[in-house]
Amino acid sequence: MAYSGNTGLTRIIKAAQYSWQGFRAAYKHEEAFRQEVWVMALAFPLALWLGDNGVEKALMIGSILLLLIVELLNSAVEAVVDRTGMERHKLSGRAKDMGSAAVTVAILNVIIIWGFMLS
Repeated sequence: MAYSGNTGLTRIIKAAQYSWQGFRAAYKHEEAFRQEVWVMALAFPLALWLGDNGVEKALMIGSILLLLIVELLNSAVEAVVDRTGMERHKLSGRAKDMGSAAVTVAILNVIIIWGFMLS
């Protein structure tokens, strides 16, 4: 992609449009992302209600946001790997496995944080 020359407010607007396209694509094409968005929709108000203070609320909400971020990055890696070809290659498999492992770590992070906050 060539340098667009956009600066200032135009650059910010374009960046927001591209981000929104990314959210929409992830929601449309990635079942795991859809599930995690619905978890966030439930977890956000629960965290506000169950967290005893701002730090607890931030940790609980932040852990879910981190999961969404990792899922978006994993989906991006998978899309790029799939785009380059469907034939099996050990580096492609490794990239997909590492992305999946990152999502697993993010899920464990959610479980640990919510477990500590609710115990």
